[in-house]
Amino acid sequence: MSSGTSSGSSQGTRSSRSEDDLNLLQAQMERKRKRRKESNRESARRSRMRKQQHLDELTSQVNQLKSQNQQLSMALSLTTQNLVAVQAQNSVLQTQKMELQSRLCALTEILMCMNSSTNTTSAATTIPATTSACDIFGASSWNQLPIDLYQYQCF
Repeated sequence: MSSGTSSGSSQGTRSSRSEDDLNLLQAQMERKRKRRKESNRESARRSRMRKQQHLDELTSQVNQLKSQNQQLSMALSLTTQNLVAVQAQNSVLQTQKMELQSRLCALTEILMCMNSSTNTTSAATTIPATTSACDIFGASSWNQLPIDLYQYQCF
């Protein structure tokens, strides 16, 4: 009997040791699980913060680009207005140029008539054969010269 008792008590000790080991192992696993959960929570919090920071940066960039777009639109509008004004001024200048060329042609013809009526052939008023009556003073090359219309107006 004593052998039965000793084997029963030794088995009871083993089972209590294995229960203690099992409890200890479960406690360790529970601590690891809690640490892992806490680590995951902290990682998720950091991820949300990074995402929010990225969203804030993108929002700031959108606002900056909208402002830049508005400035560029205003600059384009002003440039377009300036272009229209310059084109209108160019049209007026082209019309005035044609009028001045017409006047010059008329004056040249008057000079030719006056010269032919007096039959004076001086070197200063002789027209070369290759030059037309309207281009006696080289008016065709005047297209490149700026004209101050107010200084040369005829009344």
